[in-house]
Amino acid sequence: MNSIENIDKKPVILSGITPSGILTIGHLTGALHNWVKLQNSYDCYFMIADQHAITVKQEPAALRKRTLDTAAMFIACGIDPETSNLFIQSHVPEHSQLTWVLSCFTGMGECGRMTQYKDKSEKHSENVGLFAYPILMASDILIYQANLVPVGEDQKQHLELSRNLANRFNFNYSETFAVPEPFIAEIGARIMSLQEPNKKMSKSDENSNATIFLTDSDTEIKNKIKRAVTDSGTGIKFSDEKPGIANLMTLYNISSGKSFKEIEEEFENAGYGDFKKAVGDSVANYLNPIRDKYFELRNNELKLKEILSLGADKARKTAMKTLRKVYKKIGFVSL
Repeated sequence: MNSIENIDKKPVILSGITPSGILTIGHLTGALHNWVKLQNSYDCYFMIADQHAITVKQEPAALRKRTLDTAAMFIACGIDPETSNLFIQSHVPEHSQLTWVLSCFTGMGECGRMTQYKDKSEKHSENVGLFAYPILMASDILIYQANLVPVGEDQKQHLELSRNLANRFNFNYSETFAVPEPFIAEIGARIMSLQEPNKKMSKSDENSNATIFLTDSDTEIKNKIKRAVTDSGTGIKFSDEKPGIANLMTLYNISSGKSFKEIEEEFENAGYGDFKKAVGDSVANYLNPIRDKYFELRNNELKLKEILSLGADKARKTAMKTLRKVYKKIGFVSL
């Protein structure tokens, strides 16, 4: 972080998930497991990105429910709100306030060339928020002086804009923002669709049988795996040529802790039916305590909101400090 104040503190990480649907086992293996591991080594800010959600039209009651659902699931999966800063994005107004400042330093072309903007504007009604939301994403990162940001391929452009804006502001007004770097997290297991195993599992898949949601009952999980698409031929082997079986083996590997070699040996003489039953039982047992914790939290909404209120208060302390510095440097009058 060079000369920026908290050089002796833990490196800061920011990440979040948009509450656009029920979280899946893919979110657990691809993001949440890594976040839990980071908590003790980094100063972590984990947010439910409800402001990003409204770039696409939302039903208000559904958005409120999904936001609280997502927060409860973060905790159920192991995010500790006493160790990490867990909050709802819209509860920290400094995000939006910094977005306006940064938008005045962002070129139209910088937003217009964003691949996600092009993709989403084709699928949904075009709006200014959809065009400018990478600036809000930059504000999410820079307001906390984040050193590191976990990014996938689809977010690299947005992180690059954050870096450009940080450097641009620092050049014009002296060092103000930490310049974030991409954080290459431990690669989580890539979970594929149960119905189209060459496609990544998605919370927005129209076919609910393709996706294992973290809120699914044991019976739902077992039935979905029972109906999962497999491959021609026989044999339980992990191979790119057998994507259906490889995907089920990945689920069994995650839920049982057994290696792919051990799985192949265990089911050397078994048929697909017996294998699917074992996978279904294992995954159901694995997700059961997470689901129980989730419903315990969701059934006590007052307590959940108290946790999120405390998280927002903690996050605002850092955000307000950064925003005051920015406002002073650009010439706003302080009271």
